[in-house]
Amino acid sequence: MLNNFKMSMLSLRIRIFLSMIVLIVVASFLMASISIIQFKNEAKEYHQERLERKENAVKEHINYVLATTTYPLKTANLDLIFKDKIHELAQIHKIEINIYSLNGILLKTSKESFAVDKVAPPVPDYILKLVRSSIEKRFVDIKTIDGVKNRSSYSLIKDEKFKPLGILNLPYLEDDGYYDNELNTFLIRLSQVYSFMLVVAFALAYFLSTYITKSLKTISDRLEETNLDQKNEKIVLEANSKEVNFLIKAYNGMVDKLETSAIKLAQSEREEAWREMAKQVAHEIKNPLTPMRLTVQSFQRKFDPNDPDVKQKMNDYSETLIQQIDTMTAVASAFSNFASMPAQQNETLNVVEVVELALDIFNEDYIVFESDEEEIISKMDRTQLIRVITNLVKNATQAIPESQFQKSILVTVKRKNNNVEIAVKDNGIGIQKLDTHRIFEPKFTTKTSGMGLGLGIIKNIIENYKGTITFESTYGKGTTFTVSLPITNS
Repeated sequence: MLNNFKMSMLSLRIRIFLSMIVLIVVASFLMASISIIQFKNEAKEYHQERLERKENAVKEHINYVLATTTYPLKTANLDLIFKDKIHELAQIHKIEINIYSLNGILLKTSKESFAVDKVAPPVPDYILKLVRSSIEKRFVDIKTIDGVKNRSSYSLIKDEKFKPLGILNLPYLEDDGYYDNELNTFLIRLSQVYSFMLVVAFALAYFLSTYITKSLKTISDRLEETNLDQKNEKIVLEANSKEVNFLIKAYNGMVDKLETSAIKLAQSEREEAWREMAKQVAHEIKNPLTPMRLTVQSFQRKFDPNDPDVKQKMNDYSETLIQQIDTMTAVASAFSNFASMPAQQNETLNVVEVVELALDIFNEDYIVFESDEEEIISKMDRTQLIRVITNLVKNATQAIPESQFQKSILVTVKRKNNNVEIAVKDNGIGIQKLDTHRIFEPKFTTKTSGMGLGLGIIKNIIENYKGTITFESTYGKGTTFTVSLPITNS
């Protein structure tokens, strides 16, 4: 769940980045598209207006020629009227001029012609119809040849009485070089501006995503630190988002409920543990009570003051009762030791020396001690360390059958990183796999006697020092218990 929450935050930051980038890209694309369309429209309007201006100027000049000519104003005379004037008009207005008859036959052109030139094609019929039918008696034909747009205007030439004489044709080649250069320059500048804006957007998206997810990251960190077995801190933060504030409030409420649940769980576990322990103690106490009762009852039935062996029988009965009482005392002592651990009296000590000292109480000659160093200094309770060693070594000796010919217990001490590692290895009967997960249970034991509290006490001591205890065992070959305790020199 926590990983999903972190992935959601990462996804949110990525979405913010992508949103800013997409916004910039879309804006730049729209701006470029609008600019291209605008430039094309301006170029179209420019060429259209320029052609109209030239056409109006040429027609005014033609009207002047028609008004001053000595030839009769007839279609057949247009060739003669503009024989010399058409080239002059073309040079003045810097445009090609063609004059056609009303039927579309070319009469005169300003274009230089040669003998090998073919006869010019007539004006298409559809253009003639469009010219005649239009209100302005004018039509502009637009064609694209080899990627270049060509405009040709067709309009009627009239005399002073508005009688049609012929058709004026002005071919016009659109030159968009100027607008193309302007457009390229504009697009380059636009790309530079938007590149800068993209960099700014990256920075803005980073800071914006960091600002937005800051509160969420705080919640994520606290969730990662939240644990049932510790005191969890609430989040003291006022976010700008109502949703985030709601999430913080929900987390703080969860912390309160978690603390209440932890208290109830700890209390329940303690009560359950004491109930189990009470059952075990009661069972262990009942075991010696039964033979004690039978002994007393037998003594009542068979007691005879005149019996010559009365003293011997009294001693036997007493020995039996004393043995059972000792058993009950051992049970009570074991329970007392487990129930109330003495307070730690930490002192600076040499772990190697203390471990070797703890082995002096054992008389078995097969117990061997080894250490890589003569001195590993740490600060801990001497008594509790000795208790750990003696319990482990005692368990190791009891794990080796009396009938076994070759017995071996190896106790080693070494430094590993910032820990001191104590290992107790025996070649006893080992632990069966089905018992490995229960080996540290307070009431579990594989021995025929005792309550099985030893390893539970050891584990409790070690965990109080933030240490660990592990074991490796092969049934029929032996077991190795390894204790790792942190070295604290202060």
